[in-house]
Amino acid sequence: MSITADSIPIHSFGSLPDGRAAHLYTLDNHQGLKAVISDFGGTVVKLETPDRAGKTVDVVLGFNALPDYETKSPYFGCLIGRVGNRIAHGKFYLDGKTYTLATNNDPGGVPCHLHGGKRGFDKVLWKAEPTTKDGLPALRLSYHSPAGEEGYPGNLDVVVVYSVTSDNSLAIDYTATTDQATPVNLTNHSYFNLRGEGDGTVLDHELTLQAARYTPVDKGLIPTGKIEPVAGTPLDFTQAHRIGERIGADNPQLKYAGGYDHNFVLDGEPGKLRLAATVREPTTGRVMEVLTTEPGMQFYSGNFLDGSLTGKSGRPYLLRGALALETQHFPDSVNHPNFPSIILRPGEIYRTTTVYRFSAK
Repeated sequence: MSITADSIPIHSFGSLPDGRAAHLYTLDNHQGLKAVISDFGGTVVKLETPDRAGKTVDVVLGFNALPDYETKSPYFGCLIGRVGNRIAHGKFYLDGKTYTLATNNDPGGVPCHLHGGKRGFDKVLWKAEPTTKDGLPALRLSYHSPAGEEGYPGNLDVVVVYSVTSDNSLAIDYTATTDQATPVNLTNHSYFNLRGEGDGTVLDHELTLQAARYTPVDKGLIPTGKIEPVAGTPLDFTQAHRIGERIGADNPQLKYAGGYDHNFVLDGEPGKLRLAATVREPTTGRVMEVLTTEPGMQFYSGNFLDGSLTGKSGRPYLLRGALALETQHFPDSVNHPNFPSIILRPGEIYRTTTVYRFSAK
């Protein structure tokens, strides 16, 4: 089957308050994997993949209507930037100047800057261009973030390419350039439930992380600056464990977060695409592998879902009704010189890749 950019289905996703139109783009590898992506927030609205019996369901949380993504969404499926995760007190120091950002989150009563601010990349309309990669459908999204947006220095030009592959993967390639030194830490914030979106919790999902270390947090979920081994703690997923197996353990880290909401230091060489995580759902047999070039990954166990949001299938999204595996540099890296740097400078190219690969056993 010959696939061209012109053959990628495009549908309306409504209009923003200023009248600009949003759209949905369907990437189908015709081997069981189908991704529906919006130019609003670069959002993965649907991701369909088969189970061991060949039954295909949507495995990411989200909404049917654009206004819900504008006003209700806890970052379902979207692109995150300029800086994913948290920056302590919304402040950082760079090249002789202190920058102050919005504080739009306060876990433990401690204010921080979260996921790019009040209007991060999840709330902008990206320029979308259907294309192909390796003969299969892809979507090129671009966005110009002007200097001063959300308090960040420098003009930042970002390109993100979503593509589906012949081995039932959704690949995400990120690039960015700037005209002034600025922090950059891009990621995707899809919430996964391999039983199907809205189908119970992920407590029985089995998780393996290629990470022998993690970055402990304080009560504000900000890293302390230490890098510690996971061995002997409920954060040790170097061997497969059910997510619910130890989530209620008497452990300060789990109590701070109300579950798992931690950055794991990935094994292997940053910059090289390598396996970071494996998730298996035993009843359907679905398996998701996450591969990335990034040095870290945030594992979030849906601690703030509470049943108040109703998803695409009309079912409420329960506490721990999904998990997120956000590939990234470490949280609050701008304030921890011992963490891998997220500062992008003129003449450099920010470049990273993450792959979500699906199978069934």
